[in-house]
Amino acid sequence: MEPVIKINPGATKWDIRQKVWDYIEDNNLANFPRPGAFTACTKVSELQVFTQATDVKVDPDKPLEGARLAVLQGVRDFSVPVDLDEKVKVELVVVGSVAVSEKGLRIGKGEGFADLEFGMMASMGAVDASTVVVTIVHDCQVVDIPEEIIESHDLTVDYILTPTRVIKTDCLFPKPHGIFWTKLHTEKLEKIPILKKMLALEEQAGKDVTLGEAPPPAEPGQTGPPKRQTRRRPRQNVHPDDMGESKQENVDSEKKGRQRPPRVRKESRGEGGGGYERGKGKRGENAKEKGPEEGGSEVVSQRKLPLSVTTVYLGGIPAGLRVSELKAALREKEAAPLRLTWQGAQHRAFLDYCDPQAAELALEALQDLNLNGHSLQAELAKSQRGGKRSGQSNRRPRPSTPPKSDTPPADTESDTNEKTEE
Repeated sequence: MEPVIKINPGATKWDIRQKVWDYIEDNNLANFPRPGAFTACTKVSELQVFTQATDVKVDPDKPLEGARLAVLQGVRDFSVPVDLDEKVKVELVVVGSVAVSEKGLRIGKGEGFADLEFGMMASMGAVDASTVVVTIVHDCQVVDIPEEIIESHDLTVDYILTPTRVIKTDCLFPKPHGIFWTKLHTEKLEKIPILKKMLALEEQAGKDVTLGEAPPPAEPGQTGPPKRQTRRRPRQNVHPDDMGESKQENVDSEKKGRQRPPRVRKESRGEGGGGYERGKGKRGENAKEKGPEEGGSEVVSQRKLPLSVTTVYLGGIPAGLRVSELKAALREKEAAPLRLTWQGAQHRAFLDYCDPQAAELALEALQDLNLNGHSLQAELAKSQRGGKRSGQSNRRPRPSTPPKSDTPPADTESDTNEKTEE
């Protein structure tokens, strides 16, 4: 079967990851868990190795929830800690993937956890070359992966389960036979304390446990592996995209990769009054998103905006409309903004343009905008009315109470990442 996503010759692992992520987002496959996840997960119970296995290991990824439920059917002890000294033989391992080839080559999110976990189990004697590895993905994630980018520590798979297919790979590449200590560094050991114990055990056994060097911090503007959150937070995140959008959603999601560090807002916001005061309680927490390793900084925009922008209010957004659908409509109308602030729960969005002339052209193009049978209302945001001087900032003071209707809110700030959904 021909892969849906074409991988160019010479592509790196990060090129493939980004291409798969972009395809999933662009084709509205980004529900969580992904559409078809449970359908694909149910296929694991149809495998002969599953019916014969007594010990099965399934990764804790949300898309693999269906596989965990299948494993737990009829099991009396749902969770039993296993000590390093215990002798356990795992016959089946189920992992997630970003991309996988029909030859069994696999690419994960780039953190190396699946590879490391298999290596740790191999060091314990819990898995070996005969252990069957299964991955569950969407059909679009089955791509051609160049063999030259696969390294000795990379985990390969024996079966690929999709909503429509069960693929036996007959993979010829070996699985990791242990922990590759040169691929780890002291920071990784601090994050995963059990590795310290395993390092001591292997050092006592006379094995080479020389650690590698920690990767240098990314330079501003440097391309490469995007930083991804390793801890999911049940709150809104800010996702920049190709239109400079700040998408606000109250979902468990991961930040997209950055190519330059975010700007930090140093000035004070508003007068500190009302229910949206920053720096206090949960409202204050929403003002900043922290990275997995550091305190982080307030994420406002990933691309540099002009000192002054003109904001257009777009109201009457129908329930269920996806932000990707709105972006497509804006492109079709040739009214794509510098940045789009999405507030779908309030049925509105704010569009930032470089100057009043660009905003006026966009208003003309959007007067007859109709989506899903609903007419959308486009007008200048209230802070833009009244003839502001050229170059004057368009920052709007924060309202003391959240708006409750689709009418344009008075004095609402479009370049903020405050949470507007409860």
